Amino acid sequence: MSPAAVLERTSTPVPAVSTQSQVDELLRSIRIPPRPSLLADMQRELTAAEPSPMAIGQIVASDAGMSGALLKLANSALFGGARQSKSVNQAISFLGVNQVASLMTGLLARQSIPAEGAALADFWETSSRRAVAMVFLARRLRIGTPDVAHTFGLFCDTGMALLTARFPDYAATFDAACLEPVRPFTDIEDERHATNHAAIGSLLARSWGLSSDVAWAILHHHDYSVIDDDATPDAVRSLVALSLLANRAIDQYRGNASSHEWGKGGERACAYLALQEDETTDLLDQLHDMFHQSA
Repeated sequence: MSPAAVLERTSTPVPAVSTQSQVDELLRSIRIPPRPSLLADMQRELTAAEPSPMAIGQIVASDAGMSGALLKLANSALFGGARQSKSVNQAISFLGVNQVASLMTGLLARQSIPAEGAALADFWETSSRRAVAMVFLARRLRIGTPDVAHTFGLFCDTGMALLTARFPDYAATFDAACLEPVRPFTDIEDERHATNHAAIGSLLARSWGLSSDVAWAILHHHDYSVIDDDATPDAVRSLVALSLLANRAIDQYRGNASSHEWGKGGERACAYLALQEDETTDLLDQLHDMFHQSA
């Protein structure tokens, strides 16, 4: 699907952007970072008939900064535990090539979309916390794969960072969307900017060669009706449902007793994940404790 097609499919038509040329102009004005060469090399190896851990290790080791950052993540409580990796090859052996690729993709995203200012620094802190929570939930509930959950958790809101760079008043749009109790978050963005962070984030995911499930889940992660849609792939539905739980845990950790997004989709998410109220509370408490331990 072309960038313009994604934008048109997910945006409410408004007079400011009413022609194809204006849609294209808007898209060109939003800088989507090109896929890093390291990521392209790694994805090429992963699509081989038999991906080589040694080749993946050589790709990672070619960048000293990435190697150090990967080892730090691999040895964190969530991924490393008692097994401490002393080299990139050990990290790959402990975690597997797919999880290493997911961690590298996240590190490259932070490098390509730098945190300039307090707002974007908070954005990356939230994205990292969400990714960790998504891995925990995927493992605990045995739904989906942790590496895919991690990638989605990091990337689902990247469109916000790109829209912040494009529109000086996006912070006000974000605040208004957060306070909307009924309508989808993305509706507010569409009205003000003729596009939304889910559409832009999906474009970034596709241009970076991320899986189609991740790209589609990003596109629909504020459209909670997909959770009930049997025609939507289970992988997409589970990512959207898990993200609601992860974001609810982050809200509670930050002292926010209520959440409009949870009110819009929480019940659907719990039903899809077959979680009773006490099970949901227990998972949220465990995530809260995990956030405190990693603070």
